Amino acid sequence: MAAEILEQLSDALIKGQAPVVKDLTQKAIDAGIPPEAILNDGLIAGMSVIGDRFKRNEVYIPEVLIAARAMNSGMALVKPLLKLAGVKAKGTVCCGTVKGDLHDIGKNLVCMMLEGAGYDVVDLGVNCEPEKFVQGVQDSNADAIGMSALLTTTMTNMKATIDAFQEAGLRDKVKIMVGGAPLTQNFAEEIGADGYAPDAASAVDLLASL
Repeated sequence: MAAEILEQLSDALIKGQAPVVKDLTQKAIDAGIPPEAILNDGLIAGMSVIGDRFKRNEVYIPEVLIAARAMNSGMALVKPLLKLAGVKAKGTVCCGTVKGDLHDIGKNLVCMMLEGAGYDVVDLGVNCEPEKFVQGVQDSNADAIGMSALLTTTMTNMKATIDAFQEAGLRDKVKIMVGGAPLTQNFAEEIGADGYAPDAASAVDLLASL
């Protein structure tokens, strides 16, 4: 019975059916299924499938956003229960677009994918000064940051942000991931980042490996 509800939940999420996801999440809660199982075997299971399809170019950004919205409708019901049950997130990540850059679709996708994989995410927004990243990590005690840039002119602000962590004495305490259209693995290595991800689904794998 439980397995059946969770399978339906995962399936509805893959199809991006937010109202159905919400109903099935409530049904799972009412059936006494532990919130951790609802999260892992229902919501995260569905989001992983979307992540894999996205990596293989079988679905595109609109489908990912629709699935993420469906996931959020279930998360809204499960989150308070997870806290009550003392279920810990896999880690905390601060994400933002660097100073001078106002693009947020990529960053938002990464935030959704990371939440969908069981991380706590602090979205710092766009046009983030290096100090904002440092402050975000200090306030949330984050384990990692994700920086995004879509313009070649703003990429240099990633290095400035890494330098700011160095100056604050926090560089060893936090993993730094970078991504965005003009970036490459070489650039990430040059500026001293811990990793580079070409897309949102890969960012989840990268964080797990770090």
